[in-house]
Amino acid sequence: MKEITATGLTVDEAVQSALKDLNAEKSDVEIRIIDEGKKGFLGIFGQKPAIVHVKLKKDPVKDTVVFLKDVIAKMGVEADISVKKDGREVTFTIEGSSIATLIGKRGQTLNALQYLTQLAANKCSDHYLHVTVDAEGYRSRREETLIQLANRLAEQAIKTANDVKLEPMPSNERKVIHAALVKNKKIKTYSVGEEPKRHLVISPVNRR
Repeated sequence: MKEITATGLTVDEAVQSALKDLNAEKSDVEIRIIDEGKKGFLGIFGQKPAIVHVKLKKDPVKDTVVFLKDVIAKMGVEADISVKKDGREVTFTIEGSSIATLIGKRGQTLNALQYLTQLAANKCSDHYLHVTVDAEGYRSRREETLIQLANRLAEQAIKTANDVKLEPMPSNERKVIHAALVKNKKIKTYSVGEEPKRHLVISPVNRR
């Protein structure tokens, strides 16, 4: 049951009745007052009940878990998904068998999953959610690799005095490289292109 029409002697009583039936808190629902009711003469004659329509709000995170589980199942992988939410930052962590299938070469499959999950999460959200999809700690291992890559390519850009263009990456990976090179005054970094093909460029300050 996701919505209900309830009655009561007052609007508040009708709302409380609906919340009880929905097993929800007031912050979890949308309330529409159909009729405020009427107390009637002496509280008896002409009395009219209050009527409200109460509907559960969509939970974009829960809906996204269902979406992600469905996609993973269609890939033939059995997995569990845990969720960590910090403000607008939401991380979905996948654990189970055949996780390598979900990660793919250099995380390409996982990045594609993350992109689709980002779209699904924001489809019914009131505010923009920043989504990360991880698989058994891959993101932390990938971060170390990206930092090493960033420093190596920065040296290349400085040595050749030419721009170095990286392959398309999700925003969270581009942020890792930006952060790794932010103190290097000999280069600057910026992103170009549109998602999901947006990529990062490392550009030397002193060019040929």
